[in-house]
Amino acid sequence: MLIYLEEGQELEASLMEKLNQAASALFEAEGVDMERAEISLTLVSLEEIRELNRDYRDVDRETDVLSFPQYEGVEEMPEEGELCLGDVVICLDKVKSQAEEFGHSFEREFVYLFVHSLLHLLGYDHMEDDEKTVMRAKEEATMKEINLLR
Repeated sequence: MLIYLEEGQELEASLMEKLNQAASALFEAEGVDMERAEISLTLVSLEEIRELNRDYRDVDRETDVLSFPQYEGVEEMPEEGELCLGDVVICLDKVKSQAEEFGHSFEREFVYLFVHSLLHLLGYDHMEDDEKTVMRAKEEATMKEINLLR
């Protein structure tokens, strides 16, 4: 899988490795060809994520992560060629504050938000309680698979 970071942005190699491990575990479970997958990842400030949230979701407040899927779900993805899944935007300030709030590492929070966003790119949502239950179970299974537990 290719994770494209916004120009001028970078993450530690160990964190990038965990992101790839998480994506690999999730994609294998979902039947998505990891070798073809591409994702754009952008790291933003509180102000930037609030602006994006307002402009794209009509919600004028900060959030931790936004997902912009290319497809409605796995069933719509092409069977051959590159598989550009979409864009993930993560607010580093929220990652830091939530890691402290929940009492776990920055790495765990960042990877969890990435996994959450990948599920959105694959067509999952959490607007209804039953959808939320399914999504949370998949998030936790992926985090367990890569040994990043709470």
